[in-house]
Amino acid sequence: MEIIPYQTHYTEDFKNLNLAWLEKYFWVEPHDEEVLGNPKKYIIETGGNIFFVKEKEKIVGCVALMKIEEGVFELTKMAVSPEYQGKKIGQKLMEHTLNFAKNQGWDHLIIFSNRKLENAIYIYKKYGFKEIPIGENNPYTRGDIKMRLELS
Repeated sequence: MEIIPYQTHYTEDFKNLNLAWLEKYFWVEPHDEEVLGNPKKYIIETGGNIFFVKEKEKIVGCVALMKIEEGVFELTKMAVSPEYQGKKIGQKLMEHTLNFAKNQGWDHLIIFSNRKLENAIYIYKKYGFKEIPIGENNPYTRGDIKMRLELS
């Protein structure tokens, strides 16, 4: 298993992994459709990154870092194929992403999530994310918690 950077030919994998996750737990919002439909435009070209977990020739997980402002990125669109869940792939992705963000010298990461995703919230807290007020810039109607991790 390896973690690789964004490549255009994995765009459909990125979209399908996230759609499956969203449809299982919530619903697909307009913001999701926009970003998942064109991640190169909304994530990569604006200064963000996408990482994939590759098992042999199959993409089994992904995560994105979407630029909010200089030094501030949203950790978003993390998904793992159902048949690969429970193998700590999400935690490996999280560690890779946090190391990458720190090496970039960024200030902090934010996450919008939902309290019903108890395992995800647990992992975020384990890696040092702290709950902060949501504020007015929440792009997701399903998001009922916002978390922040100081990187510097």
